[in-house]
Amino acid sequence: MDMILNGIRVIEIGQAFSGPFASEILANLGADVIKVERPDGGDETRHWGPPFWGEDAAVFHCINRNKRSVALDLKDADGIARCRELIGTADVLIHNLRPGALVKLGLGADTLTRDFPRLICAEISAFGHTGPLRMLPGYEILSQAFGGVMSITGESDRNPVRCGPSVCDFGSGMWLALGVLVALFHREQTGKGGLVQTSLLETALVWTAVSASSFLASGDDPVRMGAGHHLIAPYGYFETKTGPLMVACANDALFAKLVAAIDRPDLTEDERFRDNPSRVENKRLIEGMVADVLKEESQEHWFKFLNQAGVPCSPVNTIPEALSHEQTEALGMVLNDPENPDVKSVGFPISYNGRRPALRTGAPRLGADTESILA
Repeated sequence: MDMILNGIRVIEIGQAFSGPFASEILANLGADVIKVERPDGGDETRHWGPPFWGEDAAVFHCINRNKRSVALDLKDADGIARCRELIGTADVLIHNLRPGALVKLGLGADTLTRDFPRLICAEISAFGHTGPLRMLPGYEILSQAFGGVMSITGESDRNPVRCGPSVCDFGSGMWLALGVLVALFHREQTGKGGLVQTSLLETALVWTAVSASSFLASGDDPVRMGAGHHLIAPYGYFETKTGPLMVACANDALFAKLVAAIDRPDLTEDERFRDNPSRVENKRLIEGMVADVLKEESQEHWFKFLNQAGVPCSPVNTIPEALSHEQTEALGMVLNDPENPDVKSVGFPISYNGRRPALRTGAPRLGADTESILA
């Protein structure tokens, strides 16, 4: 099942995160992904370090597994011709180059889908395929800023901040991979390929959907809530004796379990806290009451005790703590490169029949497969 795309060839002309992540998803599902890179340095993320594993940055290794690399100079007529020939052997072309870049090379989607009717062209842009900003380039931080993600990230009394993970890059890659899978299914029915498009901006707007929906209904500008939530209470970050704990009471039943666990069942009878809308109105008060109790015991105590009481909660782990936890280990989410056991990365987050797709190869060296593929 994990090799469901065996026999599907994908050509990736990608840089940074979004395009390469989309093709890595397909590679993890068994597709033969050929990464086309410029000979003078390759994908820019090869140099985004330190840290490095060998000649390439650690971030390059994490989103270019299970691929092969071909070095072609697309500023040269012969390189363009060889790239076009390679695309003609493929089922899917993925790229996230600046809008118009491939069109100038004669490799635009209109041309390629006309000449190769079964080909699926899949594109990621910064601002989308239409509109006044469609030709602008962009990066993760710009899409978070423009799409509103930063405006709702951080503490209310401080400046907006970038969301830590590259949610727009990786999200766009995920949407594109999903679009490609649907296009492959459609091709099975019709015999025709086509064009799949998404963008960092569209992804940013989707990630703000909860706050956007609240604004569209109320007209109130969403505010930054730190680690909390503007629609639920108590829900967020609480200090304990030994470290922070996240507590998530997303409904009245969970609130009842929480106040029973902290020996304050009377709070369910208080009109100020009788239901979630009432608790949101009195958010600071009820969360202050909960905080006063939780700070009396350790994080370890409350994590065990509240979970036993049926109250969802979690310690606020660092990245090293999350990676080394026994739950992460049980899931097998940290993988070793089969060709270089010293190289580690986070695994593909889907299992089929209880089994995670195997890591067949690590990230390729620049141009390592040029001769064998072009031959």
